[in-house]
Amino acid sequence: MIGSEDIGAIKKKIAELSKSKVPSCSCEPGTCSSDEPILTETAPRTQAPEPKEPKLDKVGYFVIIPETKDNLLVIEHYSYDNKLLHTIEGKDARSIYFTIIENGWVSELSHAAYLGKELEKAELSMKLGFRYVQDGM
Repeated sequence: MIGSEDIGAIKKKIAELSKSKVPSCSCEPGTCSSDEPILTETAPRTQAPEPKEPKLDKVGYFVIIPETKDNLLVIEHYSYDNKLLHTIEGKDARSIYFTIIENGWVSELSHAAYLGKELEKAELSMKLGFRYVQDGM
């Protein structure tokens, strides 16, 4: 019924389907009991410790600048001797962090995770109208 806009037909189909009982597993109809408990394995839980001091990424660091008036995120990539290596512009965090990853401008997973968090925060600051502070809580 994809694309159907006929409310009456949709209600009729819902009523029809709700009368039939179809198992949600691969059992033959009538061989499963919905009263039987479903056993699932549980994976162990790990308590996340406080993060360690991050390892510096050998490919440099990033400065995130939301340009609210243009609805644009501008990211400057620097070497550790403070030389500007790249400037990346984009309308959303996702396109920017994929650009950074695809170009190999980040080499540490922790740095990539940090950038994703900060870029999303910067994008939200533009959408919701609050001031963005990099590394701020």
